[in-house]
Amino acid sequence: MKSVVTTVIAAADAAGRFPSSSDLESVQGSIQRSAARLEAAEKLGANLDNVAQEAYNACIQKYPYLNNAGEANSNDTYKAKCLRDVKHYMRLIQYCLVVGGTGPLDEWGIAGQREVYRALSLPTAPYVEALSFARNRGCAPRDMSAQALVEYNALLDYPI
Repeated sequence: MKSVVTTVIAAADAAGRFPSSSDLESVQGSIQRSAARLEAAEKLGANLDNVAQEAYNACIQKYPYLNNAGEANSNDTYKAKCLRDVKHYMRLIQYCLVVGGTGPLDEWGIAGQREVYRALSLPTAPYVEALSFARNRGCAPRDMSAQALVEYNALLDYPI
């Protein structure tokens, strides 16, 4: 699992050196931001179903053709799968907030998804729209503190 700590150690090890002071400052910064990340993860977890549903609705509103016969959102089974995928990404964002790195997204959300979507002829733009909506919907202090929102948005920007 990639986190800032494992990334710094792996990079230093690959270079045949001990972590430098700037490497350690990077780790320290991540640790200092951990409270904000955990707050964002907690708030997202408490509202995950609502956030995912709103994001799904926003992408369907922007791409209504997906409801046409034969398209990715044309029947109840496909609709449930699309919503499931949006929830999956939001859970990965939450997991990334907890671990302090992009490892979960890299391993489970990005690496093979593009190929899977292409093989199944599923458009990726609606998923990008859903994540963009989730990012733009967040508001400090209504949803979470300003620093927690920064951490949340940064992780949403990563797959977008």
